[in-house]
Amino acid sequence: MNRGFLHTVVIVGLLLVVSGCSNFQKLLKSDDVDKKYKAALEYHKKEDYYRANQLLEQVVPLLTGSEEAEQAKFYLADTHYELGDYLLADFHFRTFYQTYPRSPLAEQAMYNQALSLYNQSPSHEQDQTTTLTAIEALQEFMVRYPTSDRIAEANELVEELLKKLDKKSFDNARLYYQLRYWRSAVVAFDNFQKEHASSPYSEEAAYLKLDAQYRFAMESIPGKQEERLQQAVDYYQGFIDQYPDGKFTRNALDVYENTLAELEKVKKLNQAQANS
Repeated sequence: MNRGFLHTVVIVGLLLVVSGCSNFQKLLKSDDVDKKYKAALEYHKKEDYYRANQLLEQVVPLLTGSEEAEQAKFYLADTHYELGDYLLADFHFRTFYQTYPRSPLAEQAMYNQALSLYNQSPSHEQDQTTTLTAIEALQEFMVRYPTSDRIAEANELVEELLKKLDKKSFDNARLYYQLRYWRSAVVAFDNFQKEHASSPYSEEAAYLKLDAQYRFAMESIPGKQEERLQQAVDYYQGFIDQYPDGKFTRNALDVYENTLAELEKVKKLNQAQANS
């Protein structure tokens, strides 16, 4: 291809970009609300969400009370969402469906507001307040629009967020175990089992509770060891009833056998002391 032709193509392209930027700057400075709004819709259609957002931020306050106000507010919220500004998207979508509950766009707005919260949900290591809020928003959407074609996806998102809460709760309990706070670990794992019975971490939690109880008993004063070792035996029975062929069954059996051996020693010692 001729180098001169390529050079011309590049120059024309640059001129078009500069011209486009120049036209956009003129629009921003214009007082023609109708022209700005129509341009914003065009930019949104072309997925140029940044420019659409800039124009809508200017015209939405000026369209209050007009026929265009409803749609303009929805598109403003949508541009924030598409730009990844989920905090503002959450605010604008929520404001939209509260202001226009009967709008044909209300369902989409409510779902997008829930998605905005979903996208703000942090990794499981961090505070999960936003995750809980996202779950509530998705569940509220499903209650309000039970026949929506978005129900299946909403359920999947809720399940994903619940697993994140599972992981957070399990890690919190396991931290006590890692720090060798055996009694606190037992309580935390017990609470986890009650609150997250169907969690994929429930078997490991049951095993670690057993092991923590055994270790707690072994570090207890002699007068408390028999009772606490017996509690470990009870935890093992509960474990093996629920997970007879689980991933941690072999480990649990090892702890159980050690517990029985120590329990036998403690009983003999207590009996000898009682007879002396």
